[in-house]
Order: sequence, then structure tokens, then C-alpha cells
Amino acid sequence: MTSVQSGQAEIKKYDTYYVNVDPDQDDKATEIKLLSFKRPHMRAFHCSWMGFFTAFFIWFAIAPLLPEIKDTLGISKKDIWTSNICSVAGTVFMRFINGPMCDKYGARLLMGVLLMLCSIPCACTGLVNSAATLSVLRFFIGLGGSTFVCCQFWTSRMFTKEVAGTANALVGGWGNLGGGVTQLVMGSVLFPLFKLGMSAEQAWRTVCIVPAAVGFCLGFLIMRISDDAPKGNYKEMKKNGTMPEISAAASFRSGAMNVNTWILFLQYACCFGVELTMNNAAASYFKQKFELTTEAAAAIASIFGWMNLFARGVGGFVSDKLNARMGMRGRLIWQAVLLVIEGALVFIFANSNSLAGAIVIMVFFSTVVQAAEGSTYGIVPYVNPPVTGSIAGVVGAGGNCGAVGFGLGFRQLETLQAFYLMGGVIVASGFTTFFICIKGHAGLVTGQDSEEAIAAYKKTGAPAQTQTLQVPEPDAEAADEAEKE
Repeated sequence: MTSVQSGQAEIKKYDTYYVNVDPDQDDKATEIKLLSFKRPHMRAFHCSWMGFFTAFFIWFAIAPLLPEIKDTLGISKKDIWTSNICSVAGTVFMRFINGPMCDKYGARLLMGVLLMLCSIPCACTGLVNSAATLSVLRFFIGLGGSTFVCCQFWTSRMFTKEVAGTANALVGGWGNLGGGVTQLVMGSVLFPLFKLGMSAEQAWRTVCIVPAAVGFCLGFLIMRISDDAPKGNYKEMKKNGTMPEISAAASFRSGAMNVNTWILFLQYACCFGVELTMNNAAASYFKQKFELTTEAAAAIASIFGWMNLFARGVGGFVSDKLNARMGMRGRLIWQAVLLVIEGALVFIFANSNSLAGAIVIMVFFSTVVQAAEGSTYGIVPYVNPPVTGSIAGVVGAGGNCGAVGFGLGFRQLETLQAFYLMGGVIVASGFTTFFICIKGHAGLVTGQDSEEAIAAYKKTGAPAQTQTLQVPEPDAEAADEAEKE
């Protein structure tokens, strides 16, 4: 809680909130009311996942159309994988930038601006005429994928650490759901619908205008109807002294110098990076291996993304529950177990030779992948709370770096070998959890939680003060002088 001078009330945008809040954590919400759209907490919650969902939809709108584009342009499998790599490479750079920028300017403006910007190249998909232009176009569309950092920072800014795992997982999972929905909507609904009145080539060249228009309009709307933080927008908060000015460079430096950030970077590469790789590869993989039509392969591939409807939320929810029982050690155990199981399922999926078996294994595989994503961002808010935005940005960039690395594997190796490489790296990443050691919290096998950490997760600390005004104690010397006078 921010102290104010005696006789002055703290300046904030809202006098009351629809959810319970913790004044000692800057009026962050201690609960999630999913059916509410009230400002500021729940409005930000829903805007964050809807914005990321739309960005994800735009990002992978072209993926189920790649078999058609490949035939039209006469390009090779390596050309397609080069474009897949470019689609995630651009996001790496932007995620590093978005973290400290969120710390400085807030997530609302960045979310809206990025949505509007990435909609422009998406609308230009029909202008592609070579492998090079396809890769360049997908690079710029992929910049919208960095809205994930805004999404995760926004909910961390609106909800206390004790429920941030669930909040971050829900908005991240529902946002990632865009990857599954776009496979189904673009590949199995809009593309066949457009083909009714034009050729297949004309259809794929025009269909991406639909998600581009939706994304541009939503980006503008988000900036107009939501708030940066519980107490208002950053610009006003800095003006009235509720929030100090933050250096983006100092924020990034502090987050990047923490070794835990880079361990989580690697682990996120092995869950979200895997999801991105599957979003790019699944439709083509099922079409080629099981000789399916573009529409059928896209519908099956969409199943991977649809697991985000619940799986990432479950990952964050279980992480929060284990934290309530065991502290940080509970979160770390859950993280390690998920990654090891995920790696094992990659090996099983790669060796599935029946369509039904491959689909069933993919369901379990996808569920664990996305649960691991939710678990990762249940840990992020604890690493260094004042620079959560920068840490979220670095860790988020790990997902894209993983996608680039695994994409190169699929580009250069046979499909089975690429899956084996991916599975082995994922299992190894699970064991790096032993090296995560966050100040004030127990590690996986070493250290112990501080008294403050135990009081926080067991909720045994002193009850939070509810007043918004702190009156300073009178100065002793001033009191003596007053008495003499």
C-alpha cells in the first residue's frame, strides 16, 4: 500500500472493487470471478486472454493452408519449415522487448498496438508469390505472438501471487486455444467456404483478411475499455504519485541477471516451444503420414490446441494448490513431473502408426504440454516480483527459441529423428528443476521457505489492513517543541 500525507486520501481510479483485494499487494485481486466483466480486475482478465487468443489465431491462420500454398507456389518441405521458423523467430526479439516495456508502460497499450500491427501483414497473405515472401510475411505476422508477455504480465499485475498461477494459466491457455481454433476455422470452415465461390488458390489468398479485420478492431477496443492496473492506468498513476517511474533497461537487466529466469526459459522452450512446433507441423504431418485431405488433417491437428481450453488452467491450478500445501517445493515437484511425462509422450506419439492411436496419444501429449506451460508461469511471479514483466518476457521468449530449435530439427532431420531429439531435450529439461533456487523459498531438495513465505501460502499472517490512508506517527522532537511553545 502506498503511504500518503496525513489528511490526504490515496488517489486511485476506483473506490470499490467487485472482487476481494489485498491492499498490501497494491489492491490486487485475491479471487477470480470468471463470469464477471467488471473493471478493473476481471475486465483486464478477459481482455488479456481475448487479445492473446486473437493474436494466436492471426499468428497461425496460415498454418492449415500451407499444403495448398506449397502446391500453388511449387516450394519444398524445407521452404515450408523455413517459413515456420521465421514465424516464431520474430517473436523472440519482441518478447525480450515487451517484458521491460510492460513494466514501464503497462500491458494494455502494448496489447492493443501489437494486435493492430500484426493484422496488417496477415491481411497481405494473398500477395505471397515465393518462398522468400512467405517467410518474410510470416516473420512480421509472428511479432503478434509477443502479446503473450502482455497477457501474462497483465494478470500478474491484477491478481495476487497466491492465485496468479491459476489466473496466468487460464488466460494463457484460453489464448493459446487460438492455435487450435485457427486450425479448425481456417482449414475446415472458412477455406472450404471460400472455395465455394472461387478457386483453391483464390481462397487461400483472400481468407486471411477475416482474422486480420477482427484483430485490428479488437486491438483498438482493448485500449479503450480496460485498465493497466487495479488503481488505474500507468500514465495517471505516475502523474499523481501512486506509481514511480520505471527504467525499462534496469528492469530487463535485473530480470536477466537471475539464473532462475534462464532455467525457466529452457523449460518453457520445452513446453510452449513444443506447442508452437506442433501448431506448425501437425496438419502437414497427419496429411502426409495418414494420407488425409487438407480439411481432415486441419481438423485433427486442431485437437492439440483445443486442449488449452482446460489443460493450461489445470497446470496452474494444481501448482497453486501444491503451493498452498507445500510452498514453492510443491510447484517445483509438479513442474519436474510434467516435463518428464511430456518427453516420454513425445516418444510414444512418434511411434504411433494408427490414426486412432496417434490422435489419442496426441490428446494426452497436448494436455501435459499445456499443463507444463501453466505450471511454469505459476513460478514466474516469485522469481523477482518488482521486475515480473521482464522475467515474463525472457521466459516467454524461451518458448519461441524452443520452437526455432525444434523447427530446425524437423527441417534438417527425418521426422522420427526430429521427434526423438525433441523428446530427449524435454526429459533433460525436467531435471534442471533441481537447480531452481528462489530467494526466500525452498528448492526441490534444498533450502526452506522463509517465515514470510510460509505465512503467505498458509495464510497465517496478520490480516491485511483495509484502509487506504496511512497517518504518519508524530515526530517525537516536533512534539517536544510544540509542548514547549
